[in-house]
Amino acid sequence: MKPFHLLFFSLILLLSCGKKETEKASPKPPNILFLIADDWSYPHAGVYGDRVVRTPTFDRLAKEGALFTNAYTASPSCSPSRASILLGRYPHQNEAGGNLWSEFPAQYPTYVSILEQAGYFTGSTRKGWGPGEFLVSGLTHNPAGKQFEDFKTFLDQRPKDQPFTFWFGSSDPHREYETNTGIQSGMKLTDVVVPRFFPDNDCVRNDILDYYFEIERFDRECGQLISQLEAIGELDNTIIVMTSDNGMPFPRAKANLYDLGTRMPLVIRWPAKAKAGTVIDDFVNFVDFAPSFIEAADLQVPDMSGQSLWALLEGKKQDRNQVYLERERHANVRKGNLSYPMRGIRNHQYLYIWNPMPELNPAGDPRVHQSVGQYGDVDHSITKFLIMQMEGISKPGQPDYFALSFGIRPEEELYDVVKDPYQLNNLAAEPESQAVKEQLKTQLLAWMTETGDLRATDPKSTYWDQLRYTPNYQMEDAPIQQRIEAYRILPPFGKDSKEGIGCLEEL
Repeated sequence: MKPFHLLFFSLILLLSCGKKETEKASPKPPNILFLIADDWSYPHAGVYGDRVVRTPTFDRLAKEGALFTNAYTASPSCSPSRASILLGRYPHQNEAGGNLWSEFPAQYPTYVSILEQAGYFTGSTRKGWGPGEFLVSGLTHNPAGKQFEDFKTFLDQRPKDQPFTFWFGSSDPHREYETNTGIQSGMKLTDVVVPRFFPDNDCVRNDILDYYFEIERFDRECGQLISQLEAIGELDNTIIVMTSDNGMPFPRAKANLYDLGTRMPLVIRWPAKAKAGTVIDDFVNFVDFAPSFIEAADLQVPDMSGQSLWALLEGKKQDRNQVYLERERHANVRKGNLSYPMRGIRNHQYLYIWNPMPELNPAGDPRVHQSVGQYGDVDHSITKFLIMQMEGISKPGQPDYFALSFGIRPEEELYDVVKDPYQLNNLAAEPESQAVKEQLKTQLLAWMTETGDLRATDPKSTYWDQLRYTPNYQMEDAPIQQRIEAYRILPPFGKDSKEGIGCLEEL
């Protein structure tokens, strides 16, 4: 071979090797598929041991990835929860974004906007951030991503080989429910495990079955999206997250810091980081999603409150022995547009809740104010109406259901979640619990101070009360007795086959 040809061949070989090394050093950025339900609580999935609801998609992702047993929303309310997911910041750090039905704090970058600037194709469908207003904040589309008709349309429009992040926001299992969908799908009333703060009767069980029906619909739709990923060969290079924004729309669940309001189902499938069959018992908070997604794209994470989940999945030690919880104004349901602020800390044995304004009603005023009807922080349902009719009624051996759902609460609450998983027995005033209570209270206040929570220095601040609340709806009290009389469980049940089973006898 002549010297010139030899030199040319060596140069080509060098460039080729260099190219291969560069490709090896710069793997393809992962896609992100974020699947979020609306009002779905832990542990209502098959893989968590629920024997009624059928969740094959969620269970499959758990088998092929990581299942989380202590994942918590940053706030048990749609808009602030979703803002914290997008921003990686706690609700009290997000100004108007800490309330339901307010405005999005566009002065802070979202993981979607950061990835978009880095070359990701971004999009969403159905419920993104919200409810609330984002156009007044200067944004041109929902912070969760530009709206597409569906995932297929999004994939069809994606530029070839461009990484993407897509947000699928279902409205399931948010109310209202079509009564009897659960039982008519084959689920049985007798199989339902009723939380101990609800009366255990057929009408409450039927309400829970309708909630389960919508969980199953969400699960099926998520399975369809995953099938589309498989069809284009992108399954293993996509971070798939399946979770919910806050707890089930029942009394003492959604809009509360008890476990059925804040503890969320969560699975993450990403073969590059999440080994198949992994179970994570450490505490994670929704503020951890944004820094995780940004880090996965090999980008610099801005100032955020969350910490990336990937080190945890690799078995590295992180400070995850507790999680911090909060809420501000949910619906506008108290005279003066008042919030019902809560702050909490949850570890493996205890839940401590601080209610800075215990003089207010945690469920809202007993008569309509601006929205949702009486006790408007609780969505209307047969379960709610039955419990409302139990005011002043208590039976031996049963909790005071009305007081638990709609009564005034003390400033401090403390629960042993191991002995008392439904958080019914408040230990805050017990002498033997004072040391634990003070320790948790000190930790909570330190976190509030460190993260700039206004309530650390001004517990009764009216800041969140003065923020815009955009809608006016359900401006009348619901006719409780009429709703109860009209409710029927309809499938044939012997002598009741024509008229169905009613609820009046349950009172």
